[in-house]
Amino acid sequence: MEIPRRRLPRDVRSRRAAGIAARYGGVAHRADLRKVGVGRDDVRGEVEAGRWRRLGRHTVGVTTGDVTGPAQWWHAIWESGAGAILDGVSALLASGMTGFSADAIDVAIPKRNRRHRVAGVRLRHYSVMPPSTRGGIPRVVPERALLNAMQWAMTDRTAALLLCLAVQQRIVSPQRLTSAFMTLTRCRRRAFIKAVIRDVCDGAHSLGELDVASLCRRYGLPPPTRQAVRRTPGGRVYLDLAWEDVGLVVEIDGGHHATALSPVLDALRQCQRTAGFPCVRTGDFPVGGQVFSLSGVRSGASLLVLRWRR
Repeated sequence: MEIPRRRLPRDVRSRRAAGIAARYGGVAHRADLRKVGVGRDDVRGEVEAGRWRRLGRHTVGVTTGDVTGPAQWWHAIWESGAGAILDGVSALLASGMTGFSADAIDVAIPKRNRRHRVAGVRLRHYSVMPPSTRGGIPRVVPERALLNAMQWAMTDRTAALLLCLAVQQRIVSPQRLTSAFMTLTRCRRRAFIKAVIRDVCDGAHSLGELDVASLCRRYGLPPPTRQAVRRTPGGRVYLDLAWEDVGLVVEIDGGHHATALSPVLDALRQCQRTAGFPCVRTGDFPVGGQVFSLSGVRSGASLLVLRWRR
């Protein structure tokens, strides 16, 4: 007759579980717990006492707090099925991207594998899995994850925002992104993604700059010089966009430029930077998860048309 194993003392199992959970944002896999001697009865006892939480077939929360950040990602991977890895926006966030929140966790999984539905998780099935990173939380490589996220985005504007964030924050390099794009056999929004990648490779790193590039193509206008250098009494400065041959500058402002004294300070800097060239200020302002671009971009394009056709 098999002798039942005695439970570990509470302080021992708590210490062992905490060591595992620290690597996963506050959650632990049952298999990892078993390796350190924390068995099923130990887990049941902690859950019944209200100190731990049972989050799924494999996942145990060793605290009673909310499961957020990395803990959510590990939970999604462990519970979705064998071979699961983060994809899309979730993979980008796990790679360090900030300034964007996802309404669900995208998880890639081999089509042939058994899979399980998990609340808050969108499964993406692949006959051939995309390349994944080595080390850290299992996820699709950033350049492929970005291309996937851009295809799955609700709007073109959101897709462009994801591209700007990933490139600005150096999660993805334009060169690696271009190489990954060339390998896609199927691609939703192919023409749009190709155009915005080309603009980013030319130096556009914000939605406003992408808008200007798009309007230039629409009106048959020459592309601007990006990050044009100016020397002022305060040192070297960079202009976002400049058409020096027609004497026009466009400055792209983020949302923080509209707060407190920023408009006044921007106006003073503008006098020094543009050396008398007409300057159109525009910007992108996030509201409720969407990004609205001011009409200054179109005003700049209109002014450029008038000057170019003189």
